[in-house]
Amino acid sequence: MTPPLTRIPAEHVERVLCVLAHPDDVDFGSAGTVATWTTGGTEVTYCILTDGDAGGFDETPREQMPILRRAEQQAAASAVGVSDVRFLGYPDGRLELTLDLRRDISRVIRQVRPQRVLTTSPERFWDRIGASHPDHMTTGEATLRAVYPDARNPFAFPELLTDEGLEAWTVSEVWLAASPRADHTVDVTDMLDRKLAALRSHVTQVGHMPDLDGLVTDWMAQTAQRFGLPGGRLAEAFHVVHTA
Repeated sequence: MTPPLTRIPAEHVERVLCVLAHPDDVDFGSAGTVATWTTGGTEVTYCILTDGDAGGFDETPREQMPILRRAEQQAAASAVGVSDVRFLGYPDGRLELTLDLRRDISRVIRQVRPQRVLTTSPERFWDRIGASHPDHMTTGEATLRAVYPDARNPFAFPELLTDEGLEAWTVSEVWLAASPRADHTVDVTDMLDRKLAALRSHVTQVGHMPDLDGLVTDWMAQTAQRFGLPGGRLAEAFHVVHTA
């Protein structure tokens, strides 16, 4: 059994920003949780760092993949109540921890002004190596650096303030998906249909998976069991970091 949180996450926040590396990352790990937030009245924005142009399992021409994957992510976001989806256009599979990346994420944080940020863990998950794509870990580390100290420091990337008028902003919580030290679960049983609808939107990525629904449902059932939820429940798990 995972030890309980020492600090409980906020019960409700007005705005959440989800920063992920690829189209579909948020849907595999967190779409059920996002659906609970939007259902409860929270505004959720997606910031996707790449267009997923290195993904896919068929003969789709590479130049078409970014267009397809952006459209798929827009459709998936709509399935869970998200309409604001932003793409930064970095190359898939080649994300590096640069100052430019930190600045660009900080810009979106200052624009959205979220109380909570969801991203991927910067730690490698040895028990499930597929969760630790290098882009995922880079995204998590860059986002954490943007949360602290960049976005809250008016003297970091001063051009964001002087040229773009974006005031500093402090994020209170960061939720890390695919973390080896997850300490918080969200019961997403009632959001299963919406999560699966979001995932099915990513045709270029899941069209070759005949039992997508069963696979994803089994993952969430195992997570719920691991965290002591009653039988028959489904859950998504996160490491919650308080950053304010």
